Amino acid sequence: MQTPQPTAREFNFDGLVGPTHHYAGLSLGNIASCNNANSVANPKQAALQGLEKMYALMQRGFGQGVLPPQNRPNFTLLRNLGFGGSDADVLARAYKESPLILACAYSASAMWAANAATVSPSADTADGRLHFTPANLHSKLHRSQEHLQTTRTLRRLFNDPQHFAVHEALPSTPAFSDEGAANHTRLCDTHGSAGIALFVYGRSEFGPHNPTPTHYPARHTLEASQAVARQHGLNETRTVYFQQNPDVIDQGIFHNDVIAVGNCNVLFYHQQAFLNETASLASLQSAMENNGIPLHAIRVGTNEISIEDAVSSYLFNSQLLSKPNGKMALVIPQECQENKTIAAYLQKLLHSGSEGSSRMPIDELLCFDLRQSMRNGGGPACLRLRTVLTRAQERAMHQGVIMDDHLYKKCVAWVEKHYRDRLSPADLADPALAIEVQTALDELAQILNLPGLYDL
Repeated sequence: MQTPQPTAREFNFDGLVGPTHHYAGLSLGNIASCNNANSVANPKQAALQGLEKMYALMQRGFGQGVLPPQNRPNFTLLRNLGFGGSDADVLARAYKESPLILACAYSASAMWAANAATVSPSADTADGRLHFTPANLHSKLHRSQEHLQTTRTLRRLFNDPQHFAVHEALPSTPAFSDEGAANHTRLCDTHGSAGIALFVYGRSEFGPHNPTPTHYPARHTLEASQAVARQHGLNETRTVYFQQNPDVIDQGIFHNDVIAVGNCNVLFYHQQAFLNETASLASLQSAMENNGIPLHAIRVGTNEISIEDAVSSYLFNSQLLSKPNGKMALVIPQECQENKTIAAYLQKLLHSGSEGSSRMPIDELLCFDLRQSMRNGGGPACLRLRTVLTRAQERAMHQGVIMDDHLYKKCVAWVEKHYRDRLSPADLADPALAIEVQTALDELAQILNLPGLYDL
């Protein structure tokens, strides 16, 4: 077996909500996104809510970083689609002829950093480096444009080839449709020891041809996960593939992280999360036991929580964070407390953990107001990219994005200065907005000590 890595620490790199956060209903299959289409968003509040979560978790001692937003609008996309003239002409014509394409070019969805990439810690990879594969997000136009900047950003943050490898995104074709870490969970004994990579896919391009959704699209393929595993040099005996239950995709579970979350040896999941639940869990348990890792599965039955309640509350789009006392904190959106069924279940769960039972690792709930993100279908887990860093890797990465008191204050002041508190799809036609965003991002690059981050 592979020798355990030196002491390692998990960091969550949260996407900083961009100045063009709006509700255009671009994500078919994401019920919250579609239900709130064309309503008025508050980018300033959204960014401040996200920063508050980052700062609070940092204060609690959890590793926390920031992923900067992407430059919007994407004029290259608009011009490639035939909208010509000056920048103002491009915006005006796009809004007149295809406001949805304009909304795609303005999308701030890179804020949901769980889709930014798939990450494999150095304890799991053949060459002992930390590996990233940016997700191509092929299934949605508004997200398929993200991987170029994501790759550029990750290579600026993790730029030491001795410690890091940032791969190119997979080919942007249906066979390799890749949604990133939203469909990947790493289970382990400790963060620094070799773990099990659990990939969850919606469909297979080349087989096996199991049932697939009939109403909403299955966004992620088995072939994409297999390709990422090869890129990262993962050990086949420590790699497991589950198919997502197509029935729940048709009920609004567009990514696995809306129905399951894991940390260390704990998998918190809904009974209907996976196709062939019994066989799937048996294969995972076997892989873990063969590598000396006992699986602790917390199964939530349909009789306890319905899929409808899971989707509306985003109970499973929570973060599971390891605490020094050996227990775990569950980071939830406030919608979980507002749903009586979910709130009652969580109190029961919390009571089991707080009694000190070795059978229940969760002994604390951390609740955050993320309403602006939730209205577009993104909860606490959507907002972060999980990354395990050894101490040497912590020192080797770019330090300007690590959350601390100083960076929090600078980012809050930046948001207060540059962000609008009201943005509707009609506002995207305003050429002043594009200028405002460019000015803001140029300043942010200086705050994060990433000059030239947005240069084409």
